[in-house]
Amino acid sequence: MPLPTEKERWEAELRQLREELRELREEQRELARSVDQLVQTFKSLSIHLGITAEPYVRKGKREPDVQGFA
Repeated sequence: MPLPTEKERWEAELRQLREELRELREEQRELARSVDQLVQTFKSLSIHLGITAEPYVRKGKREPDVQGFA
């Protein structure tokens, strides 16, 4: 059985790296979906607990700052 040439070794290494990159990208997408699900869960909990109100509505005119406080 002949030994692989240097070019064949590099091509095999590149194929392996491309596969690892593809797997990492898929894991990244799964992580992003999980983070999005966590955000939605925290929003739902905060609304349920009365910590926030949804949807956010900007109040009318802003009150002037108290002098001495920036």
